[in-house]
Amino acid sequence: MGRGTAAAVAVLAALTGCTVQTPGGDGEPGSPVRIELPDGTPSPARTPAGGGGTAGATPRDGKAPPRVLWAPGDSGRGVRELQARLRQVAWLFEGPTGTYDEATERAVSGFQGKRGLPRTGRTDTVTWQRLLGMTREPGRWDLYLMGGQPADPPDARCRTGRVLCIDKTSRTLRWMVDGRTLSTMAVRFGSEYTPTREGVFSVYWKSRDHVSTLYDSPMPYAMFFSGGQAVHFSADFAARGYAGASHGCVNVRDEAAIADLYARVRDGDKVVVSW
Repeated sequence: MGRGTAAAVAVLAALTGCTVQTPGGDGEPGSPVRIELPDGTPSPARTPAGGGGTAGATPRDGKAPPRVLWAPGDSGRGVRELQARLRQVAWLFEGPTGTYDEATERAVSGFQGKRGLPRTGRTDTVTWQRLLGMTREPGRWDLYLMGGQPADPPDARCRTGRVLCIDKTSRTLRWMVDGRTLSTMAVRFGSEYTPTREGVFSVYWKSRDHVSTLYDSPMPYAMFFSGGQAVHFSADFAARGYAGASHGCVNVRDEAAIADLYARVRDGDKVVVSW
């Protein structure tokens, strides 16, 4: 095959999206990598950085640039997975939202720079393969519930009255009134040694600036429902996420959300804790 024919085949392959060349990424330089997006759809063709070119255009060195999979303004499940994986390596701390916003662009740029990749802020195939190699497959909680996705259908015992409906499986707390969910927030529970009790309870005491006498730790916006167990804001949960656990209480990481909830909940309101 002549050089002209080989070059034409290389350009055609880049345009059809069959393979891309990885310039100095993971694996052997210039080795073909097949790309499939997390939702199984083919990755979109995009214009490479620098403008004026076409997707898959071959630069002067003869190597096709890595295809851009997601960029600012994109949205969808693929972006959501990207954000979930960036959270795993501590480049993002909120979401996933499913929208490629400024925070995501900064996170991608930081991740690229740390690994000697061009800091474009756009997720190309080389960046994505590097991230895949450093992270695990995100589950439903990682993809949706941390970003405010509604919880699973509520326990049947939550469908009447004023209820703090707490679900250990989805790790969420719903504030419900007469069967309607008015707010949902992420929560954390006790460890296996200090488990959060399950069952139907009621709020018997509220303490805005409570401090635990047993553990000498702040429990702001505490709403006690079973012995010393309460729903309350946790600065540790806000800082460390699910790397830690409570001593049996239901921790909330969103201070603004629990401040609003605290203002709404009354003594005697029902509390349901279930799996």
